[in-house]
Amino acid sequence: MFTYIEKLTQPFKEVQTSQPPSELWEFCRYFTRGYGKLLIVMGVFSVLTALMEVSLFRMLGLLVDWLSALTPTELWQQHGTHLLIMAGVVVFALPLCIFLHGVILHQGLMGNYPMSIRWQAHNYLLRQSMAFYQDEFAGRIATKVMQTSLAVRETVVKLLDVFLYIIIFFSGVVLMVASLDWRLAIPFLVWLVAYVLVLRHFLPRLKAISMNQANARSEMTGRIVDTYTNINTVKLFSHAQREAGYARESMDGFLQTVYPQMRLAVQLKTSVWSINAILIFSVSALCIHLWSLSLITAGVVAAAVGVILRLYGMSQWIMWEVSGLFENIGTVQDGINTLSQPLAIKDKPTAKPLVCTAGAIRYSDMNFHYGKRSGIIENFNLEIKAGEKIGLVGRSGAGKSTLVNLLLRFYDIESGSICIDGQDVSTVTQDSLREHIGMVTQDTALMHRSVYENIAYGQPSATMEQVIAAAKKAQAYDFIQDLSDARGRTGFDAHVGERGVKLSGGQRQRIAIARVLLKNAPILVLDEATSALDSEVEAAIQENLNELMQGKTVIAIAHRLSTIAALDRLVVLDQGNIVEHGSHQQLLAMNGLYAKLWARQSGGFLGED
Repeated sequence: MFTYIEKLTQPFKEVQTSQPPSELWEFCRYFTRGYGKLLIVMGVFSVLTALMEVSLFRMLGLLVDWLSALTPTELWQQHGTHLLIMAGVVVFALPLCIFLHGVILHQGLMGNYPMSIRWQAHNYLLRQSMAFYQDEFAGRIATKVMQTSLAVRETVVKLLDVFLYIIIFFSGVVLMVASLDWRLAIPFLVWLVAYVLVLRHFLPRLKAISMNQANARSEMTGRIVDTYTNINTVKLFSHAQREAGYARESMDGFLQTVYPQMRLAVQLKTSVWSINAILIFSVSALCIHLWSLSLITAGVVAAAVGVILRLYGMSQWIMWEVSGLFENIGTVQDGINTLSQPLAIKDKPTAKPLVCTAGAIRYSDMNFHYGKRSGIIENFNLEIKAGEKIGLVGRSGAGKSTLVNLLLRFYDIESGSICIDGQDVSTVTQDSLREHIGMVTQDTALMHRSVYENIAYGQPSATMEQVIAAAKKAQAYDFIQDLSDARGRTGFDAHVGERGVKLSGGQRQRIAIARVLLKNAPILVLDEATSALDSEVEAAIQENLNELMQGKTVIAIAHRLSTIAALDRLVVLDQGNIVEHGSHQQLLAMNGLYAKLWARQSGGFLGED
């Protein structure tokens, strides 16, 4: 039965994830798709449980009256059926109802529901632009995904389970007490009004604090994760104390949200206990008074006092449940700010897969400013023929990497077009576009996975033989054989650490080159691809790169001009414009900017003047 309930919902089902709504209830409804029926069934069992609990207090009062007025024989003769029904409710019906409610809640919802939210949110965030991740801590985003998923679950479950139970139970109690004697309902109604007013006063304040607390928690986590991710830089500059202070600042910010929350919690608890005490006193006094006037029986007193004691315990539970609800609402609203951001780069509804037959690239009248009014790239035009190998040359900030990022559609251009084989990249799907472009960057980051998985990332269906062949071409095979990790995994099974931190820069670069060699895309982008390698390894890899470049369209970026001098054509950029283009010899003969850069190189790098 447990397995059956667990499989009623599929947290990892394939869904076309759209932008989540930015309104609280619409946001919760959006992530509740597929769980509505299970939530309704759970609510039904909550209602039945509440009704049976209230009925037990009524039966308790009747039992007291029967015991005081009848002999055992008369009791069984007159009320045996009632006693058997009461026994059935206590022994069978109520435990069964609670069991079924618990199975649905814990097996069907507690695990699958938040996992489904994480799955959908993660899939949506994977489609966010590069700019989105550049503006956020990775740890902060991950924290928002985790805590928001749990907060949505708690918010929905508490509303449909706890509050439904509370409403039915309180309504049943008031009706039951009123049926015993209408005057006994007055203290309960006064207490209920006072209880609602207390919650109305404190809970919005707890909600506001919870929003600030959720933001402070994710900020704290983000700072700590940022330090751990960059631990090499921290130790290189001996800034452990500075980073401790950086983290402490966010920890203190989080703590400053905890203090007012705890103050409100104490005030709320004291207020609830106070009105509970008044309820116990008023109902008990009224029961004694009415009993002394023979207006009610001892059974009515027993039922009323029993209900009071139940409410006394329930009010504390309800207080924290309601408090938790508002805290979770605050967390959800904070998470909406991150998870509901619109996608900056979206496929058009009519987008089709890119058909790359030759690899010709054309930039036409293109403008891009990174959101600024002007600068970066203005009215840019460049045609790269199919199979042509060009080098982009220019000082830092000239726009070389920007042209590549725009080709990959990490950003959308503001006007003009970029076409591959006559197809505007803005009209094709992003995945198909990037499938046809292989890129090796200077700043290589690897996954915290095995060497095999990192190389096979270029072609997930690759066999071990293909991965080994790519590693050999990238001059990586020999050092891979000597790798091991803390869990005893060796060679291609060894894990490389977060962002490949356990490898040297040159080793990471060779893994990245092997990955692109395996991908074997028709368009190849090399952004300082061999800058982290020593000359001997670079020369060995260059031979394989030359082989890889055959029949491909190649865009190479390098400050070390000697690595691209032999390409078909060199394009010299300055402040986003093409100032020169031609072969290495032609550019030297022009005696322009390229010739000056070539003459000024020292140690293989461009001068900045």
